[in-house]
Amino acid sequence: MTALPASTIAEPDGPARARWADSDEAKGLMLVSPTLLYALALLLLPILIVFAYSFWSQDYLTIDRTFTLANYRTALGEPIYQDLLWRSLTISLVVSVITVTVSYPIAWFISFHGGIHKNLWLFLITVPCWTSYLLRVMSWKVILGYQGVLNTGLMSTGLIDKPVTSLLYNSNAVVITLVHSWAAFAILPIFVSLEKIDRSLIEAAHDLGDNKFRSFLRVTLPLSLPGVISAFLIVIIPTVGDYVTPKLVGGKDGVMIATAIQAQFGKGANWPLGAALSVTTMVIVSAMAGAVVLALKFFVRRIR
Repeated sequence: MTALPASTIAEPDGPARARWADSDEAKGLMLVSPTLLYALALLLLPILIVFAYSFWSQDYLTIDRTFTLANYRTALGEPIYQDLLWRSLTISLVVSVITVTVSYPIAWFISFHGGIHKNLWLFLITVPCWTSYLLRVMSWKVILGYQGVLNTGLMSTGLIDKPVTSLLYNSNAVVITLVHSWAAFAILPIFVSLEKIDRSLIEAAHDLGDNKFRSFLRVTLPLSLPGVISAFLIVIIPTVGDYVTPKLVGGKDGVMIATAIQAQFGKGANWPLGAALSVTTMVIVSAMAGAVVLALKFFVRRIR
């Protein structure tokens, strides 16, 4: 049997590649690729730089690029960093759970009972976001202060004889401020998820004998779970690294890990340790967020 020439075997590949190059898929990929590479350069490159710094060491202003795990041993072994990291994770988790819990009924009401005024409700929800984040934090400092709005109101009603000092400069003040600051960002993805639910599915559940609460658990909540997960991630990821809120309303009992990271990159002049603290926090938060997401999915499957 005579073997075919190599040129004859390779011929089909050429036309195939030409057809693929002229396809909509190739044109779309070529259109997206520059933007994707640009986004990766802006998002991934800084993370890789911080990751590399975490394995180096620094003596004053001199960076020693010799590989070392000393920064991670310090970040995970020093009691002060363990305490700050644990407090940050706890506060962030509490803030996320409260924010999603508070935001869900609001989003549900707008979606199912907003009627023609849905856009108005959404507009009102986003109004606080028009102001500076710093201004919103400072407003809670005025509300919770020693002679603030809350203490003044309680004293005027006779519920307390003197101002309460435990309202401000603690972890509770940080939680309250962060919940208020991120509630709007949690409401919107939950609302979008609820809007996508086919209302005929809920009617079918009622026709099959489910009451309103059971149809909510078996239909509405599972179908809106993507929005709940998105809202949870939107809140937990930035709040664990929040620096402004603990600085202004947290006091010594509300200090979080971001303060220690900023100190190492600033006055401490130890960028590798600051990078190790950042990477450690990022990894732990990612693992905790993944665990919570899996727990939510398991919970929804159990109640259906």
